[in-house]
Amino acid sequence: MLNDDKGSKTESLISNLMGYIDTRIDLIKLEVQTKLKDGFVGLMRAVVLGFAAFMALIFFNIFIGLLLNDLLDSHFWGFGIVTLFYVILLVIVIMGVDKKIFNNLADKTFDNTVYKDDKRNQPL
Repeated sequence: MLNDDKGSKTESLISNLMGYIDTRIDLIKLEVQTKLKDGFVGLMRAVVLGFAAFMALIFFNIFIGLLLNDLLDSHFWGFGIVTLFYVILLVIVIMGVDKKIFNNLADKTFDNTVYKDDKRNQPL
């Protein structure tokens, strides 16, 4: 009878441990699913906003080109001026902007994401 009591306690302990493990696995699955859903929603929102901003920029540039064409009484100089503006902007970005600026921007953007816990646990 004493052996039976230890055996049932062991089985009960194993059963409780297996239940705990199953619950933890389900919790992790739920957390992953929630994070994936949040990421998908954020991605879809960014795509829609990016598309809307891109279309607004395109139509604004067409408007400016047509306005300059009208002011200059030309069929093409307005679009040439808008194109020249973007070529100059491209040259400035390629030649003048250091890569460190983009790295600092990326560091600030991703500061509170994946490596958040690692930064907190580092010694001072």
